[in-house]
This record gives sequence, structure tokens and C-alpha cells, in this order.
Amino acid sequence: MGELVLAAKITHVPSIWLSLQPGKHFGIRRPAELALSEVGRRARERGADTFLIADTHWMNSIGFHLNGKERHSGSYASHELPHFIHDLEYDYPGNPELAELARQEIVAGGQKGLVHTYRDLGLEYATLVPMYFMNPDSNIRVLPIGCNVYSSIEENRRIGEALMRAIRHSDNRVAFLASGSLSHAFPDNEVAESLLNDVSSEINRKVDMAVLDMWTTGRAAEFIDMLPDYNRRCSGEGAMADTAMLFGMLGWRDYKGSGEQLCPYFGSTGTGQVVVDFPVPGHDTMSSR
Repeated sequence: MGELVLAAKITHVPSIWLSLQPGKHFGIRRPAELALSEVGRRARERGADTFLIADTHWMNSIGFHLNGKERHSGSYASHELPHFIHDLEYDYPGNPELAELARQEIVAGGQKGLVHTYRDLGLEYATLVPMYFMNPDSNIRVLPIGCNVYSSIEENRRIGEALMRAIRHSDNRVAFLASGSLSHAFPDNEVAESLLNDVSSEINRKVDMAVLDMWTTGRAAEFIDMLPDYNRRCSGEGAMADTAMLFGMLGWRDYKGSGEQLCPYFGSTGTGQVVVDFPVPGHDTMSSR
């Protein structure tokens, strides 16, 4: 019987990759770098053999898709921000067996699930940036699930529940990563560069901070009640599908855990970013903290 050993909401912003490059922006995202590395350390300490990643940059318009390739390898350049991320080489083992179990459970729940192994289906940076820090030796398998940009919060709750059933039916120890932002309102192009380290709206900042307070004080039910409105009003990235999947896996409104914030909240080109580790019900994580 498989087990969910870690569940985290994480950042993947391209400025983290920029932070690694020599030049004037070197080190600007050091707290986020350290937080992502810490999530990877915890995953390894808890015996994770697979990173299951809800990737808000693998955006789908019909159905729910998993990249079930046996091996993910290639070189990546961002079409969105090629001056931030380019020539990022990667090579990770995949998990086709868990991908198929997830597909079966998604279909059993009444939704459309598909697994793909196409040669040219590569990884997106919402997977690649976190994996650079979390999986440096490429020993842990990688399984991305895309985020349907036209999906509802309720649909993604059901996807999270399906993923949890698939994990339990597997032989895997899984670390789940909800890879996406908090608020995600991009500024106009003419001023975007001036907001490299800021949030585009003070209202979004305040709502993000209220959300973090709910997460870190065990008020999941209160957060779930506002999640659909939060997604609409604060320009949710990838329909906030990753966040809904995360809480769907953890128990939705019944979840009582208090998340641990691993880096300060920060703005990045108008968007709100953070890393939070959520305790998994029934799993003792105290030894890894």
C-alpha cells in the first residue's frame, strides 16, 4: 500500500532560476532556493520515491493529463520568458505505473483522465525549477499532472481525491507538490520589469497574507469556503487547480493541519509567492523538522 509522505504548496517563478545566474540579480531569491531545497530534503528523509507535481505551467484545456514517460530528459527554454530560463538540461526517471493508476481513479470518479508518453512531451518549468533544488541527484521519480485552465475548484478537489486513491493503491511513497503562485495578477508590460520584486495589487497582497494566516493556523475549512472567490478575484494561476488538488488530497474542509511556512512571502513580477509544507494526516513528520 502506497503512502503520501509530503504535501507542499511551492513557488516555481523564473526569477528563482535568474537568481542562480551571475549578474545583478544573483541571489535575489535565495530564501526561496533554500525553502525548495528543504522540501527536497524532507521528501528524501521521509523516503519519497516519487514527486507528483501539479504543474500550473502545463496548462490543459480539455481533460486531466499525466506525463507518464519512463524517463524525462531534454533541454528546456521558456517560451514565456526565454531571457530568464534557457538551456536548462534535465534527466529524471518517470513513474508510468502511478500515472496509469491515477488515470484509472480519475476516470472512476467520472472525469476524463489521460496518460501520455509522446517523445516530444517535455517538462515545464513549474516542474523543472523545483526539481533542480529538490532532486539534484535525479534519484526520485517525477510524475507531472497538468492543470486544466477551464476547470472548477470542485473538479480539482475530486482530482486530488483520485490522486490520493491512486497513491494508496500503489507501492509508492509520494511527495505531492502544488506548484503555483498565490495571487497571480501580472502587471502591464510597460511596468512589469519595475515589479520584479513586488505584487501588482495591494489588495492581492493582503488577501494572500490572510490566506497564509489561515494555512498556518489550521483553518482549512475557512480557506476552502473562500477558495472559488479567491481564484476569481486574485487571478489564480492555472485556475488554482494545484491548490484545490492539494486540499482534496489532504481531506478538504475536514483537514485540521497547520502548514509550516518555509520562506517569507515575496512578490515576483506582480505575483505572490511562498513555500508551505502541510502535515499529512496520519503521517509523523516531526523527525524531519
